[in-house]
Amino acid sequence: MAKKTYDLLFKLLLIGDSGVGKTCILFRFSDNHFTTTFISTIGIDFKIKTVELRGKKIKLQIWDTAGQERFHTITTSYYRGAMGIMLVYDITNEKTFDDIVKWLRNIDEHANEDVEKMILGNKCDAEEKRVVSKERGEAIAREHGIRFMETSAKANINIDRAFSELAEAILDKAAGRDADPDHARIAVERRPSRAPPAKACCS
Repeated sequence: MAKKTYDLLFKLLLIGDSGVGKTCILFRFSDNHFTTTFISTIGIDFKIKTVELRGKKIKLQIWDTAGQERFHTITTSYYRGAMGIMLVYDITNEKTFDDIVKWLRNIDEHANEDVEKMILGNKCDAEEKRVVSKERGEAIAREHGIRFMETSAKANINIDRAFSELAEAILDKAAGRDADPDHARIAVERRPSRAPPAKACCS
């Protein structure tokens, strides 16, 4: 039997409206790669990256969900068991920010009660197109008692930091419960079937 190469396994989820840049955030973090020609996520997909925090090797299993309403039933089934959820909006698109409340409601309905949450205002490199101020992002995060950060997958701003802070918060919570590696393990390692992709822009 192969020796386990990590100490803990954390399941993370990226949620938010279609086109806010969830897939770009994921690829920037996992592969340090950015392109504007990503296709729209169909259903759900995931990437894995191992990081080291406080002397522990932590395997992050990061699930990228489709933002379209027609995939709602598929994607919400993955909320259960997530240890950390990133809610992403686009600072150049007012509706994606307004919909954060809807995504928070989905978390309340479908995720574990103690899941760690973080709001990401993505595309912060596009300052000239900004319609959602940083202060508004901070305010909604403060209102719901969760973390907030502005990011840019394109310019690689705060991407590593966001995942690191979320993982550290989960680690703190696990330490508070005296959790061992098996306590934090999520045993889902399969890729669901995918429908033919549709072209879309991502940034």
